[in-house]
Amino acid sequence: MVNKNIFNSKILVPTVAVFFLGIITVNGQEVKKDTLREKDIDEVVVVAYGKAKKTSYTGSVSTISNEKINNRPVTNITKALEGQVPGLQAVSSSGQPGSVASVRIRGIGSVSASSDPLYVVDGIPFDGNINTISPNDIESISVLKDASASALYGSRGANGVIIITTKSGKKGESRINFNVSQGFSSRAVKDYAQVDTDQYFELYWEALRNGYVANKIAPQQAAQMATDGLVNALGINPYGANYAKPVGTDGKLLPGAKALWNDNWADVLQRVASRNQVDLDFSGGNEKSNYYFSLGYLDDKGIAIESGFRKYSTRLKLNSEVKRWLNVGANLSYTNSIQLAPQSSDSSSGNIIFVTRAIPSFYPYYERNPDGTYRLDANGEKIFDFGKYRPTSAFQNDNLAATLPLDKNENREDNFSGKGFLDFTFLPELKFKSSFSADLVNYNGHYYTNPLLGQGTEIGGSVNKSNSRTLSYTTSNILTYDKKFGQHHINLLGGQEFYHYEYQTISGSRSQFSLPYYYEPNAAALLGSFSGYSDKLGLLSFLGKVEYDYQNKYFVSGSVRADASSRFSPENRWGIFWSVGGSWKLSNEDFIKNLNTFNQLTLRASYGGQGNDKLSTYYAYQSLYRFYNNLGEPGTVASKLPTPDLKWETNLNLNVGLEFAILNNRIKGNIEYFKRQSKDLLFEKPLAPSLGFTGYQANVGTLQNTGFEFSLFTTPVRNDNFEWNVDVNLSTLKNKITKLPQGSIISGTKLLTVGGSVYDFYIPTWVGVDPSNGKPLWKTITTDTNGQTVEGTTSEYAKATREIQGSSLPKLIGGVSTSIRYKNFDLSGLLTFRLGGKVLDNDYTTIMSNGNLAGRAWSAEILNRWTPENPNTDVPALSTTTNNWTSTSSRFLYSATYARLKNLSIGYTLPSDYFAKLGLKKFRIYVQGENLLTFYKHKGMDPEQTLDGTTYYRYPAMRTVTFGLQATL
Repeated sequence: MVNKNIFNSKILVPTVAVFFLGIITVNGQEVKKDTLREKDIDEVVVVAYGKAKKTSYTGSVSTISNEKINNRPVTNITKALEGQVPGLQAVSSSGQPGSVASVRIRGIGSVSASSDPLYVVDGIPFDGNINTISPNDIESISVLKDASASALYGSRGANGVIIITTKSGKKGESRINFNVSQGFSSRAVKDYAQVDTDQYFELYWEALRNGYVANKIAPQQAAQMATDGLVNALGINPYGANYAKPVGTDGKLLPGAKALWNDNWADVLQRVASRNQVDLDFSGGNEKSNYYFSLGYLDDKGIAIESGFRKYSTRLKLNSEVKRWLNVGANLSYTNSIQLAPQSSDSSSGNIIFVTRAIPSFYPYYERNPDGTYRLDANGEKIFDFGKYRPTSAFQNDNLAATLPLDKNENREDNFSGKGFLDFTFLPELKFKSSFSADLVNYNGHYYTNPLLGQGTEIGGSVNKSNSRTLSYTTSNILTYDKKFGQHHINLLGGQEFYHYEYQTISGSRSQFSLPYYYEPNAAALLGSFSGYSDKLGLLSFLGKVEYDYQNKYFVSGSVRADASSRFSPENRWGIFWSVGGSWKLSNEDFIKNLNTFNQLTLRASYGGQGNDKLSTYYAYQSLYRFYNNLGEPGTVASKLPTPDLKWETNLNLNVGLEFAILNNRIKGNIEYFKRQSKDLLFEKPLAPSLGFTGYQANVGTLQNTGFEFSLFTTPVRNDNFEWNVDVNLSTLKNKITKLPQGSIISGTKLLTVGGSVYDFYIPTWVGVDPSNGKPLWKTITTDTNGQTVEGTTSEYAKATREIQGSSLPKLIGGVSTSIRYKNFDLSGLLTFRLGGKVLDNDYTTIMSNGNLAGRAWSAEILNRWTPENPNTDVPALSTTTNNWTSTSSRFLYSATYARLKNLSIGYTLPSDYFAKLGLKKFRIYVQGENLLTFYKHKGMDPEQTLDGTTYYRYPAMRTVTFGLQATL
């Protein structure tokens, strides 16, 4: 049976309006739902240097409301963007609390220069740490994607713009909002399955036996040697003195042999972590002024011991009409944070993520007696086992469970951001706004290795301390003219902007501590290193925009901006960037109205060019030098060639879109096509090393990104007691290099070539295992004497031929979100996904050795290794002789297709009768989860990896379940 109210109930559009318990806010005034008319709502979005009505805007912009951000237990707002905006790819390559997601808008815009978007907070470009912005303070996020939307930001917006608008006080009664939550985190994806102790000993016996046979020892003698040498090779016998040789000459564990312990290192190196968050804000306002003040606290423990992120934040935002012709405002924020970040991004023995995976469970983390009981010290305490007996591959003389609590791995930051503006109204249609913004970041890194335990004992402990200071400020002066003439409307904008950036850093190290538990450099005797430098950057800009519409049907816009960057020589310093756009509101035409089908139908198109100067150096056109000590005498060596002809990289963006709404706005959508071409690419052109330089920076090549974006917003059901919304967004992407200075360029595991993408894997092709002998096989491509191409195979990795193996970039990304309200209950969820692309899993190779790494943990897949009884397999025969089979090849290249239940939230708002007497306006309790489920074929690997698709022992994503309450007074 169909509810008659489904299509007859009052339509609410959750855009500018904020929906809550029957009340809608429109332009700062509250009205009841039954008095709200459809024409009262036209979504207003925040765009470059102002606001615009979305239905008539000529640019491409997507918005995220605060409801979709505040309900996420994320430390950094970049991690809340994935799956929310078509055309935006947010990749959280690390689950380390406090880490930032890599964000790309409409593909990869450059090869050597930055492809990061510009962040704008309350109208001013932001240079602080994005971690400092509390999700609780955010009112909305706008993502500007095409030239018409972002060209006014010139070179700074070449890779798209993310505009963050913070909350302001609203006219009416003052309010106090309180939000407290307690959460618990664990791994979002279970680690790779491994063999158990019994299986490991039998498998390593086999590797030893095969290694001896490979050295021309008779099989029977090799079996006996493997039995005799197994315990010595692994350095330990977990089966006790009664089984001195636990594996017999048949390769099987002796009857009755049982491991006396099974110490999973994850039990001491990882944990179920806690997450605590408290947010409190005060807001209010009257006819002439408003205020917003917030306090925030976050303590997010990591799943790895001694990791986490703690933050204290505050924000004060004031706006006041001091005169009828003058508005003033200030927005001040300060954040103090400390990130505990033990190493988690390479294959060293200090990487806690890598070590947790790579040590088998038969190596104990506490010392054991021969009978398996714990060995205790004089105080009856367990003694950490540093494994002096362990092979090098099993991290000999190391135990992070013992040393990390004594070490320091701290990153401390103080972030201050201040914004102020004066808004003059000369005439109702003529306004001038002058603003100033400053971002100050002070960073202190403190890395200490203790002298008591672990590898630091060899040098008496060590300490490295660094400090950096980043100051940037932007001044902006904008004049606007907005006037209606009958059926004509014109908006003009002109202005000037100046940006200054300076960075200073200093660092030093010392070693040999005479006393333990003293962490500062002054407590160490031996000076190691000392360095420091400063950088500066300036950008002067002039900008202008014109917008015109006729009869609220036909809209055209144009903008131009001139930027002068100090990165380039005076001759090439200025870049001119521009855009043109138009839209046609078809739904206002009689021939569309007569169809009685569309509530909204708008066709838009834009084209424009923007620049990019974001190289890794601030002195791109100048020659640079390094200074050395040569036998006590100072020396100078050129490190970079001068490039005075270097100029702006340019992005040319085409956008065509169609926006529609039908069924009384219950179904709304948007379809867009984009073509983004980057030319004069800022590129490191290689040179022969014999010339003394590895390369030089030049403008070479072109790059193209094309794709389609689709978003759909639906309200299948809405009545007085029940409301259900479902939103879907999809994006396709094709990245293509269209021009290079030479035929192709090899960069690590990637090949840059015309027709390919910037992230094409160029690695040997895995053929399989030779069924006759168990050796690995790779593909070879050679040319015979007749010039014909000949394909073959080889067991020698060095002879394998590299080939293009596909790209790390996905073909389709998207998200599906839903929200349900039934009376006082609410539920929301977000499922994100990506289709296509590949991931090179280097993490997996560390537990897939053929037996040449004694004591290194083994994947459960090793059980399927080649044997004479199992010749048809993809895992080579085991042996202590190196065969290079885990070297980079397509064998460890996996599909990057996955789906993840990114967020699920369930809440209940108590009826007002329960708390009205206490003066509460709202009281809600909720439970929410992040990264609850991951659907992926290659078990063990977190599919959310870096943009280039290469894993490198990174901190895994965390699954977080949070309980909380929200109260409004």
